[in-house]
Amino acid sequence: MSGFRRGVRIGIDVGKARVGVARCDPDGLLAVPVETVPRNEASIARITALASEYDAFELLVGLPVSLAGNDTASTDDARTFAAELGAASGLPVRLVDERLSTVTAHAALRGAGRSQRSSRRIVDQVAAVVLLQQAIDVEKGTGTPAGEPSPDPQEPA
Repeated sequence: MSGFRRGVRIGIDVGKARVGVARCDPDGLLAVPVETVPRNEASIARITALASEYDAFELLVGLPVSLAGNDTASTDDARTFAAELGAASGLPVRLVDERLSTVTAHAALRGAGRSQRSSRRIVDQVAAVVLLQQAIDVEKGTGTPAGEPSPDPQEPA
């Protein structure tokens, strides 16, 4: 565990209607669901408040790319959301490939006996848990943080 940076991280699964939020403990042992935030003009402020409440040092935003690894309309949306979140929170934001996090979340909920309909309110949180846990595991295994830094909106491109 030589290269693992200790501290709470917040995982964020950005959707069109809802944003799933998860967090991990300071040792990165376990990612747990926190909240599903409605996607509206207050989303950034609520997630910033949660990051502050949990004393997070980093935000990990899921980057939805196609199975072939190409950008989609959702990829652009997640990048914009991540940049706005970084500007509002003042925290570093990393974009993490979340190709299969929602699929994995639905499968886990089905395995727990929940229908897709009864899972709707929590699937975004579970997807955030999946992407955060994968990012923690990557960093622990490689000593390198998962994903790519989100560009600082104040920095010229």
